[in-house]
Amino acid sequence: MHFPTVALVGRYHDTGIAAPLLAVAQMLRDAGREVLFESDTAANTGVTGYPSATVEEIGRRAALAIVVGGDGTMLALARQLAPFGVPLAGINHGRLGFITSIPLENATDAIASILDGQYETEERTLLSSCVVRDGTPMVSALALNDVVMSRAGAGGMIEATVQVDGLYMSNQRADGLIIATPTGSTAYALSANGPILHPALRGLVLVPVAPQTLSNRPIAIPDDCTIEVTLTRAPSGHDQGCSVHFDMQSWSSLQEGDRLVVKRADHTIRFLHPAGYSYFSTLRRKLHWNQMSGAAAD
Repeated sequence: MHFPTVALVGRYHDTGIAAPLLAVAQMLRDAGREVLFESDTAANTGVTGYPSATVEEIGRRAALAIVVGGDGTMLALARQLAPFGVPLAGINHGRLGFITSIPLENATDAIASILDGQYETEERTLLSSCVVRDGTPMVSALALNDVVMSRAGAGGMIEATVQVDGLYMSNQRADGLIIATPTGSTAYALSANGPILHPALRGLVLVPVAPQTLSNRPIAIPDDCTIEVTLTRAPSGHDQGCSVHFDMQSWSSLQEGDRLVVKRADHTIRFLHPAGYSYFSTLRRKLHWNQMSGAAAD
């Protein structure tokens, strides 16, 4: 039997999330699977009749975790489950749905095919990051999308020096700098005119945000590099300064001289999609790329 124990996690702030969660749970139970509800999801949706578990317990017990929500919910769970090697499947109950790729209306059929072993697998890179001050680590975090150094207020630009594997690359004077994985290349990096990286690429992309010099362009580098970004000048003022963002996690106490160190994490995360899934089809739908009529279109 594929995936004998399956965990369900929902974006429980969404109105009406309980109904699709219960529909998937019932389908899983009918298929003979043990169903675990993530404890916060169960508590905030009023779902009863199924055992609940913390994310750590899910990591130890589940063979598959299914997210019903948006990409943000998927990002948060992926960071937590990566050390346990539990694969994830995402049912889109949000807006874009780049990584929660299963449409809500097709959820039960899609999950049934995955349970039958008919699925595509994608392995996604995570970033391990820390801020170092005078040789002392101040904060560390994982990120699936990106790590971003940016100005915290409405003041001037930040200035930073970038090194790759100990080699000087550039000085940056910009509103910020994005270090993105292929997963994150369709997030903030894309809005800052960065390139889209296919998930199978073993690379990272560095994208300046509104650089002072227009010739300062995004660059793709191998993902086994260590990137160091040293803040050399931050905007001054009561409500200004500089922040670091690790996906949705923020740290707003960056000081001049601090080093942001980013490298590929030891763990990866696996996303499961129903058989026939196409990354290019996702791009066409989500980015509204022009499509030819007929068989080539979705």
